[in-house]
Amino acid sequence: MRTVQGAALDGIRARVRALAERTGLPVRSARGEPPEHGGAAVGLRPEEYAGPPRRGGTPPADLGPAGPPLGAEAPGRRTSARAALRRTPAGPAGTPALPAPAVSPAAATTVFAALGALLSGTGRPRPRRRRPDGAHASAAALRALRARHGDAPALVRTRSGKTLLVLLDPRDLRRFYAEPVSVLAADPPQKCRGLSTHEPDPDGDGAGCVRGEQRTGRRRMNEDVLAAGVPVHPSAGPILAAVAEEARHLTAAGSLELSRARNAVNRAARRIVLGDPAAEDDELAGWLTQLRAQDKRPRGGPRRAARSVHDKARARIGEYVRHAGDDTLAGRAARHGDPEGAVDCEDEARLWLLAMDAVPDTLLRTLLLLGAHPCEQDTAAAEAAAEVAAGPARGELPRLRACVRESLRLYPVVPDLIRVTRGETEWRGVRHPAGTSVLLPAAFHQRDPERVPAAHVFVPGRWKNPGADQDIRLAPFSHGEGRCPGDQLGLMITAAFCAEVLRGHRVTGTRPVLDPVGPLPVTLDPHGIRLALTRR
Repeated sequence: MRTVQGAALDGIRARVRALAERTGLPVRSARGEPPEHGGAAVGLRPEEYAGPPRRGGTPPADLGPAGPPLGAEAPGRRTSARAALRRTPAGPAGTPALPAPAVSPAAATTVFAALGALLSGTGRPRPRRRRPDGAHASAAALRALRARHGDAPALVRTRSGKTLLVLLDPRDLRRFYAEPVSVLAADPPQKCRGLSTHEPDPDGDGAGCVRGEQRTGRRRMNEDVLAAGVPVHPSAGPILAAVAEEARHLTAAGSLELSRARNAVNRAARRIVLGDPAAEDDELAGWLTQLRAQDKRPRGGPRRAARSVHDKARARIGEYVRHAGDDTLAGRAARHGDPEGAVDCEDEARLWLLAMDAVPDTLLRTLLLLGAHPCEQDTAAAEAAAEVAAGPARGELPRLRACVRESLRLYPVVPDLIRVTRGETEWRGVRHPAGTSVLLPAAFHQRDPERVPAAHVFVPGRWKNPGADQDIRLAPFSHGEGRCPGDQLGLMITAAFCAEVLRGHRVTGTRPVLDPVGPLPVTLDPHGIRLALTRR
């Protein structure tokens, strides 16, 4: 009998074969078996991967043969990463030796996204949209890199010349999450751009990028206001009431798409953060939309116009903060003691509003997955109906929260994490200088069929297992000091929106159509999702 795991693996093999046919690269169907497509029995080397063809059809230049894996000279011997990059392997007779930089196949399609997640207190993530073929190639290339060089971290170089240390083993993932920010810090230019209500400085160190005592103070305030680690927020009553009232806009037309979801979620976000009067403030909504668009543009744009929008949004948010009720996030922040003056309530309120941008995308993907799995949808709808009479326990919704977590595992808000070493570090016996960028491909590890059971299948039940939240392979909200302090609040809000939809409606039609048994697509663009809703 064909199992779900077997079906998922068959789908992965088919996708790898299709990738090989498009690129003309030989692949092995299994260890020790002859290669497919009649190619020579070789594995995919980093420099052999050219990625998708360039415009104009010009093939990339040959980067030379690959050197041996870093740190492979002798057990226990320490090797300098800089010296390893200068190694020149011996070539065939009569062939001049060429420098052999370690070029990663993953780097050609890696997404350099800023750290963040739902309701992160340090800023909103801004991942670049992936092309489906690029995501396929990235995962296949990372598996090929691990098969060739083992689980040791691989020092690679991107087409732009940026050098990255890619982590391929769960043991290194644990260290990545456990290291303090004094050792591994977020990449400042990527993390800090656009996170402040002020225009960021040229070096990317704006008000949204803080260090030392100021970082500690902001982290402490965010954990207090967002109730980090508490499943049901202390202000759950007003928050759920705002969600229930705004969720009526989701089901008014009998269909649901991204624009409608964004409108309802953004209205609820302004009420949750600033208070009920802010829900009708279309002018503030327009300014926030402009600021989101500014964050996506290349640097060096019209700074004067951007500063004007920043200043107007900041002033308007400041008015709401001064009159915010005690049950709003802004009101809770104002009551938080800040004797050192390290926290700007207006700035934090804007960051919380921007962080809610991830909720509509996750909401649509979760409902789409439930529409493709009728049994899971019926279970979630029953939980939503029973939750009305839950009383003080309202907001828990454990099954729907598991569905949201599984949606984030399959389609994470931040697919890749990058941190920079502040001093010389050693990974598996290899020394790396300060300033080395360390890449953790979170999306790859969360859907790695070699390490995660049913990696490409929607299985919300995996989050009911004890310890699933601490599984280092699964990190929809990160781990350690970088864990999102608003993870529980984000889950509560997203699950509540799902419950409001499912309580009176059934998802009967979806676009795109998903296979409930076979492997799910690598990417799901929320702009292309359409859901048909019928009354129960």
